[in-house]
Amino acid sequence: MNGQKIGYVRVSASDQNIERQLDGMELDRVFTDRVSGKSTDRPQLQEMLRFAREGDHLFVHSMDRLARNLIDLRQMVQELTKRGIRITFVKEGLTFNGEDAAMSVLLLSVMGAVAEFERAIIRERQAEGIRIARQKGVYKGRKAALTNEQIEEVRRKIAEGIPKAKVAREYKCSRETIYKYAR
Repeated sequence: MNGQKIGYVRVSASDQNIERQLDGMELDRVFTDRVSGKSTDRPQLQEMLRFAREGDHLFVHSMDRLARNLIDLRQMVQELTKRGIRITFVKEGLTFNGEDAAMSVLLLSVMGAVAEFERAIIRERQAEGIRIARQKGVYKGRKAALTNEQIEEVRRKIAEGIPKAKVAREYKCSRETIYKYAR
């Protein structure tokens, strides 16, 4: 049974370039997420999982684009191949179809573990860099969502009975931010 050629692309930030992933491949449909890969709860990933049918062939640039941890990666590959969907990780040159040899399963596990390890090292380096910058007085953290003047305005509006959700929309911030300043 011949199915569709499907692509899945993910970048962590909206300003990152997606062009290098699956470049030049002729695909019937491409699902693109512009969110972190730390969770499998990504809108286009979930849409792709609902869309894919038996006989389809899924192309992903690399394993870390599909999942950031080994458990999620293995689970997704297993679930998709059980449904009769082939998966190709282009960068790694690996294809899985559910009838995979022991060596393929081992490579999936090893390469997935390496990707997970790399992410952990990046997080450690980032935390170390922030700690050093704080000690030097260079890193101040994230900029406050509201100025002191805006905080007073927010408190006044809440006291007047204006709904917090409306105030949050007006100041283009989250309701949690409004709740924090209301306390």
